[in-house]
Amino acid sequence: MTEQDPTRRVPLTRETVLREAVALADESGTAALSMRGLARRLGIEAMSLYHHVANKDAILDGMVDAVFAEVEAPAIDGDWRSAIRARCSSLRHVLVRHPWAVGLLESRTSPGPETLRHHDRVLGCLRRAGFTIAGAGHAYALLDSYVYGFALQENAVPFDPSGQTPEELAALATAIMADFPRDELPSMAEMTAYALRPGYAFADEFEVGLDVVLDGLDAHRATW
Repeated sequence: MTEQDPTRRVPLTRETVLREAVALADESGTAALSMRGLARRLGIEAMSLYHHVANKDAILDGMVDAVFAEVEAPAIDGDWRSAIRARCSSLRHVLVRHPWAVGLLESRTSPGPETLRHHDRVLGCLRRAGFTIAGAGHAYALLDSYVYGFALQENAVPFDPSGQTPEELAALATAIMADFPRDELPSMAEMTAYALRPGYAFADEFEVGLDVVLDGLDAHRATW
């Protein structure tokens, strides 16, 4: 039995290509994604990629499908609020891991199987809960508008008080508030001091807002 050559390359697959494309986008955004750059990352010639993906659009389609595969799809049976809450929370966490995906998830004209399966499960959950077809459409649009919007805000927050020591937080609060025009902007001064207190985390706002959205959907469920 001959010893395996340790320098032998692991066979390239479509899944490998997409996994590296997602990793590249996580690091540098989709603007940095190109066939040539991805090939260089994989250590191959660009032409070799075309054996696995047709073009950059096909890569983006696959990346979106890979992201949807990470999101917890709601159960169709059972309590719809719990199922939709879990799905929305899962989607938010996925978008934190892949911030580039916010603007791409609903942009593809050739959605993959995981994308279609996810949408079908969300709509099925809402329809089983008693939403009309129009109501399910209203609910889905509102839910994703909230989750995507929150993800954009969360990824743009310049600092995270929950990840700092009390000493670091106190120093940051002192620096920010030192030149703050309290008399001119009293409400902003109050909110800034509140957000800089120990224990505050912007991420906690997600569940508060999601409760409001779900309450609103429940109230309109029978009228749409």
